[in-house]
Amino acid sequence: MVADRALTMKGFLDALFLPGALLLVCGAWCVKEEDGDGGTGTAASLYKPLKTDDTVDDERGGSESHVTPFAKAGVFSVMSFWWMNPMMKTGYEKPLEEKDMPLLGPSDRAYSQYLVFLEKLNRKKQLRAHGNPSMFWTIVSCQKTGILVSGLFALLKVLTLSSGPVLLKAFINVSLGKGSFKYEGYVLAVAMFLCKCCESLSQRQWYFRTRRLGLQVRSFLSAAVYKKHQRLSNSAKLKHSSGEIMNYVTVDAYRIGEFPYWFHQTWTTSVQLCIALAILYDAVGLATVAALAVIIATVVCNAPLAKLQHKFQSRLMEAQDVRLKAMSESLVHMKVLKLYAWETHFKKVIEGLREVEIKWLSAFQLRKAYNSFLFWTSPILVSAATFLACYLLKIPLDASNVFTFVATLRLVQDPIRQIPDVIGVVIQAKVAFTRITKFLDAPELSGQVRKKSCLGDEYPIVMNCCSFSWDENPSKPALKNVNLVVKTGQKVAICGEVGSGKSTLLAAVLGEVPKTEGTIQVCGKTAYVSQNAWIQTGTVQDNILFGSSMDRQRYQETLERCSLVKDLEMLPYGDRTQIGERGINLSGGQKQRVQLARALYQNADIYLLDDPFSAVDAHTATSLFNGYVMGALSDKTVLLVTHQVDFLPVFDSILLMSDGQIIRSASYHDLLAYCQEFQNLVNAHKDTIGVSDLNRVPPHRENEILIKETIDVHGSRYKESLKPSPTDQLIKTEEREMGDTGLKPYILYLRQNKGFFYASLGIISHIVFVCGQISQNSWMATNVENPDVSTLKLTSVYIAIGIFSVFFLLFRSLAVVVLGVKTSRSLFSQLLNSLFRAPMSFYDSTPLGRILSRVSSDLSIVDLDIPFGFMFSIGAGINAYSNLGVLAVVTWQVLFVSVPMIVLAIRLQRYYLASSKELMRINGTTKSALANHLGESIAGAITIRAFQEEDRFFEKNLELVDKNAGPYFYNFAATEWLIQRLETMSAAVLSFSALIMALLPQGTFNPGFVGMALSYGLSLNISFVFSIQNQCQLASQIISVERVHQYMDIPSEAAEIIEENRPAPDWPQVGRVDLKDLKIRYRQDAPLVLHGITCSFHGGDKIGIVGRTGSGKTTLIGALFRLVEPTGGKIIIDSIDITTIGLHDLRSRLGIIPQDPTLFQGTIRYNLDPLGQFSDQQIWEVLGKCQLLEAVQEKEQGLDSLGWISCYIYILFTIMFYKLRHFGWIIVKPKGKNTVTLNLPNYLKFSLGVIIM
Repeated sequence: MVADRALTMKGFLDALFLPGALLLVCGAWCVKEEDGDGGTGTAASLYKPLKTDDTVDDERGGSESHVTPFAKAGVFSVMSFWWMNPMMKTGYEKPLEEKDMPLLGPSDRAYSQYLVFLEKLNRKKQLRAHGNPSMFWTIVSCQKTGILVSGLFALLKVLTLSSGPVLLKAFINVSLGKGSFKYEGYVLAVAMFLCKCCESLSQRQWYFRTRRLGLQVRSFLSAAVYKKHQRLSNSAKLKHSSGEIMNYVTVDAYRIGEFPYWFHQTWTTSVQLCIALAILYDAVGLATVAALAVIIATVVCNAPLAKLQHKFQSRLMEAQDVRLKAMSESLVHMKVLKLYAWETHFKKVIEGLREVEIKWLSAFQLRKAYNSFLFWTSPILVSAATFLACYLLKIPLDASNVFTFVATLRLVQDPIRQIPDVIGVVIQAKVAFTRITKFLDAPELSGQVRKKSCLGDEYPIVMNCCSFSWDENPSKPALKNVNLVVKTGQKVAICGEVGSGKSTLLAAVLGEVPKTEGTIQVCGKTAYVSQNAWIQTGTVQDNILFGSSMDRQRYQETLERCSLVKDLEMLPYGDRTQIGERGINLSGGQKQRVQLARALYQNADIYLLDDPFSAVDAHTATSLFNGYVMGALSDKTVLLVTHQVDFLPVFDSILLMSDGQIIRSASYHDLLAYCQEFQNLVNAHKDTIGVSDLNRVPPHRENEILIKETIDVHGSRYKESLKPSPTDQLIKTEEREMGDTGLKPYILYLRQNKGFFYASLGIISHIVFVCGQISQNSWMATNVENPDVSTLKLTSVYIAIGIFSVFFLLFRSLAVVVLGVKTSRSLFSQLLNSLFRAPMSFYDSTPLGRILSRVSSDLSIVDLDIPFGFMFSIGAGINAYSNLGVLAVVTWQVLFVSVPMIVLAIRLQRYYLASSKELMRINGTTKSALANHLGESIAGAITIRAFQEEDRFFEKNLELVDKNAGPYFYNFAATEWLIQRLETMSAAVLSFSALIMALLPQGTFNPGFVGMALSYGLSLNISFVFSIQNQCQLASQIISVERVHQYMDIPSEAAEIIEENRPAPDWPQVGRVDLKDLKIRYRQDAPLVLHGITCSFHGGDKIGIVGRTGSGKTTLIGALFRLVEPTGGKIIIDSIDITTIGLHDLRSRLGIIPQDPTLFQGTIRYNLDPLGQFSDQQIWEVLGKCQLLEAVQEKEQGLDSLGWISCYIYILFTIMFYKLRHFGWIIVKPKGKNTVTLNLPNYLKFSLGVIIM
């Protein structure tokens, strides 16, 4: 009999370890195969790299010797994460830097993954004749090996976990004297240790590989979104704004990348429950049906909640898109908002959008809380129903079956409690996936009209009966019936009234406007200079070379032809000077000349120039025209849009446009002789010049002379004395916290809006709940073998304690929601206030991507992840230590192992956090760089396509995606490195406890408490896993709070309103301006830009301020609006020192036409009256006065029309805005001498005082 029982035990152990051994061998083989082929399949043979097969990886990543050790690690190193040791050691010794991180392996890089994605997508398109293939199944086919391998590890984990209750039952039988053989207790203790180690190994590989898989998906989706935006059609751009595209990469791709980590939970939980039900049936028989019924009821009750969660998540993402779009637009145009004193209005608009977002966030989080409550109470309800069924079915309860049941339930309760998280992640991923799929399926620009070379063809541009429409609607053409033939080397001017289609014609040549009719052919390499200068963040040299190799002689000639030599001498580092975002530290003329230099250096065949000389003064324009167009481009084909009539006589041909048509094409003299429309255009230009010349000279000549002399002299001084140090570049490296910040970010999060109160309420509720669970099991352990306690009483008290603890679960869930919503609202409000009150110097030196990454991805983590992450990390810690406490109470000897283990665990966690926190901080800064590059690429998409540089920019994007993926990869690998070591220690504690029970004489321990202790001990591993996992995840997520906080305390501008010193409502009445010894410097340690200017402007004067680039013209205007505060001296307007009144009172009384056009995405009405102050009748009136009434009336939706608006119409819109507001004093700062082809001075007669620069 004993021999049979021994054989049974041996058979059980063999059966237990055989599947695990086979799965481990299979997993190791799959690991080797997966890592060996690089995960790229045959993609490398089907697709060429962007440049050359041999150099692309080196160009993107540098030396292959610096590749991650994971790429070359053996099976043991991969399984134990030994390959992470060098980085963990480096991170502990010093704060990690980006240079300390090895490159990702070839199979993990975005480039490789994107090629696999393209290959699978193309293959599925070939197999599917109609319609687009499923994006989801395409992604699955890309990652099927990774899914299979991680699935094997997930299955192994479930099998090893499920062996725990079986071992527990055997151990209780041993304690009752029912052992199979003499040393069975020792064998079971060793078996427990091996099972827990195997469980740890399989779970760690499962989680690591799914994280890695998610990273790969995120990387190639980010690459796919970037590639798609490069080809996005104009109609699609109206549906997908730059802010939404930013969201696709920074938020949606992140959410989809999180899904693989949770994917196997969707089926392993079901498998685990089935195995658990089988074990329960063996323990309590038919009472298992009651447990199954409760589980089914829980799932059924959750179904409608899941649908609501999906709905609310969709609405939340839509609201987030709208808010981010408004944020992006406001941040880009912040200078305009400050000049117009619109900050308060736009801030209120964004706050309103945020409240809508908060409404959906609250709804989503509340449903998530209900889900959490439902599934956390599920194990309690299952146990109550099961024990009640046992009573009704007269099934006897003893220590063996009760604690087999309890152990089984404790092992599955954590996966069950994770179901709400799984549901939440699945819903978020589904919504994000739908959004990205919709974007990737959006219409693209039609085929390229350009050919790189057409040797022997003397007509590089040919259009035959062509019509073009921005929205691809033939009934609404932007250009109609265009016939155009341009010979090689011909110089063609394009002129016409405002909005006649000149810029659209150039866009059509570039292939930017969909063709609805006719044929078009463009042969040769093109270069394009846009109407509004697009400048990259980088050096002047980078912007000119634009990806081309350096030819020193050609480069020097380019600088001379574009009149940039003197400008570069004035910059601190010449052409190596870092240009701020959008060329913020260059004047309008300098930016345009950099654009011209970029085009000239390309040595193209065709040059498309969209009014490039309007941003420079008349002398420079003439010099550039002669040296650039007629000199450097003498043998090139040139199409030039211009309003400068003086240049027209030298052109070979002139295209006169009106209402989207070429009404005449002839030489200057022929048009002047035979075309009335052209005569009107030339006469209008002459009339403008005449009116300007007839303006009488003001009587205050001395003051004019003084200001000219002062600025000239100080411009010279500025050039000679400014010698900034190498650290004085405008764009600084993004700051990040360094080292261990301790509890600072957590305290920052909790001190928002009674956060400590709601967090304390949640923690106390959870502690009471845990105590209730321990009380339940203690009651059962104490009385299950007590004959004086009836089964009814045993069960009733157990159920009563459970019901009592359930209410505290509800309090905890609701406290989490309130904590999250209130804290998110408070943090965003402070961030928004800080950003809108920040001085312009902050925006000049901070790339937009850094700010947008905080208000998109970081804020999304603060909104959705941190509240529940915070509570669950604390709750999981309480659970883990309560498990250890119960184990120690029953077998106090375990403290000899557990106390050192806790000390070692804390040291290990600190060792880990030293690297983990820096990795997540680096992840944040690299994400900002990625977002900044994406934002710049969206803004400059037309220029990038015109120069055919899409591949280079795409390659740069891939490099930034990999740089962002690197720290994330090492962070989750470090997390698994830590948890695997902690799990091994907790397995040792459990085994040691079991060993003590086996060593001590039989009867030492109550069998009930043996069962209770080991049931808690078996869940020690999983509770420690969830504890450390949640804590590590929260430590990573709290970095987002750090990053948001960095921009919450930006030094602000002066007060918007000073109540005790407000000007009169009609100030300024006269418009007199007095400058008294005005001195300006941009930073405390910087030299003066304006050196003691003293002069006066009388009301009604028309003042011209002239001077070369860098002489201080823009600085003077900035000082009048207090964009920069005076270092010394005063500015007095109508007897009021402007520094003594609030900024809103000052800026709202002045007016300015900014140098750079600024139109908001919206209707004509919104652009004319963004504050909604005027009636439609007033707007139509002003449209008539500015000769735009017919143009707007022709649009189908009138004032509510959207669409393409010329930069010149923008100028008129700005003037109309001032007519509406009835300014008494206006500063006009047009782009150049003839920005519009209308009589500008006539439009300014309504103002009392004007300064024209």
